[in-house]
Amino acid sequence: MITGNTTSGTFYVFNKKGQSTPIVFIHGVGLTYEIWQPQLNFFKNYSNLSYDILGHGKSSLKKQNINFDDFSNQLIELIDEIKIDKIHLVGFSIGSLIARNFATKYNDRLQSLILLGSIYKRSVQQQKIVNERFDQAKKELKLSRQALKRWFTDKYLENNPDTYEKISSILSGNNMDNFLKVYELFVKHKNDEDFEKMNTKTLIMTGEHDNGSTIEMSKQLNNVIKDSKLKIIKGGKHLCGIECADEVNLSIKNFVENND
Repeated sequence: MITGNTTSGTFYVFNKKGQSTPIVFIHGVGLTYEIWQPQLNFFKNYSNLSYDILGHGKSSLKKQNINFDDFSNQLIELIDEIKIDKIHLVGFSIGSLIARNFATKYNDRLQSLILLGSIYKRSVQQQKIVNERFDQAKKELKLSRQALKRWFTDKYLENNPDTYEKISSILSGNNMDNFLKVYELFVKHKNDEDFEKMNTKTLIMTGEHDNGSTIEMSKQLNNVIKDSKLKIIKGGKHLCGIECADEVNLSIKNFVENND
């Protein structure tokens, strides 16, 4: 296991195993690489790479104005620096938007692409809701713990208080200036990627009860991304990668092995 920082300030954890194509995990806004622990444990015998996106966890953010290209540049610099050629890329929430951007620019570096909890063409009402959450975060300069109610089922939170505290701790540890810059990108995302440039085998997954990254959005993505497959995680909400880890892990494993 190699942990370190790139020359430009990206914190990463690299588990290198033989010659296998690494599985790279990109987390969501306000979170850190640590949310992938169920996947990192499951894929401990595979090469895998997780890292903190710009302005999150232990990764720096030096620019005032940012866009999705900056996050793609962060990833390409990271894999170039640690000398990885091809990757299986797994992105969650804003991480899936970063992965989509990356796929339009560095398609030749992808072995496969997995989008978990991705958004596509929010309705007027859905956009209004995320705008209001963003305004609340700007006003209060903190993240509401209500997010966890959207991300996990009540039953899961009741039975897993340690997870509740862990995620809450990550959220409260954010640098709010950096968080708001990144959150704004997520809120204002326009689905303007050139999907024609995405020529990678793609798996689109979302939780059955995810109200922000809905089944309908995933179905539409499945229609616009060629050579893509759709998987709905039964009983899951937004952070189904933790709550429904077994099903998510097996889905990733099967897809990666079929496309290695």
